[in-house]
Amino acid sequence: MGETNCKHIAIIMDGNGRWAEERHHTRVFGHVKGARRVRDLTEACAEMGLSALTLYTFSTENWGRPITEVRFLMKLLQRYLANERKRILRNNIRFRAIGDLQRVPTEVRKEVLDLIDASKNNTGMILSLALSYGSQDELTKAMRRIAGKVAAGQQDPEKINSSTISQHLYTAELPDVDLMIRTGGDHRISNFLLWQSAYAELYFTKCRWPDFTVGELRKALNAFAGRERRFGRTSKQLRLVK
Repeated sequence: MGETNCKHIAIIMDGNGRWAEERHHTRVFGHVKGARRVRDLTEACAEMGLSALTLYTFSTENWGRPITEVRFLMKLLQRYLANERKRILRNNIRFRAIGDLQRVPTEVRKEVLDLIDASKNNTGMILSLALSYGSQDELTKAMRRIAGKVAAGQQDPEKINSSTISQHLYTAELPDVDLMIRTGGDHRISNFLLWQSAYAELYFTKCRWPDFTVGELRKALNAFAGRERRFGRTSKQLRLVK
């Protein structure tokens, strides 16, 4: 698929349930199809030489869904991790999970932690699943940790800057998000990587996640390549730097 100057893609994988309902199936059928799509997109991104791919798998708000759907999603995640373990290791992918893992069922959390440990020495793309994740919750916890260090005399409050905050987030070792993609037709980022996406390019598509093929990913990357990322500067300044 070729390399890209986009190093970190974050994806809100939306539309599984609606995709299924439009085809007169149950919502869980859409989640099964969506899980299969993760495999294709992960391999494609790894082949491109991406540094990081972060997938919004299950939000803190998703715990409020019907209990039967939540239980199914947790079982589906457990099955995905077991099935994809060899593929992830073979592709030199380093697996991570970000979020409040203590809320995740024990048997699923064990599968997550086992794969994190098994892939920790891999040197390729970092695949992060945002699991029981909410960006506001992440930022709140980061502020608490920094405040604790200040109270303990380990952090000078006058030296707190944006880097300090970034270092206390789940994503401390990752580059900031270059491109955030949301499938499913909605135009919001739903409490996902708010700090890390401060200068991300946003790409919204009506395409439901189960239909988001590698070809659709190419469309998103082509749109990204055509945008001018100024980071607060003018176009003229960027031309002078080049």
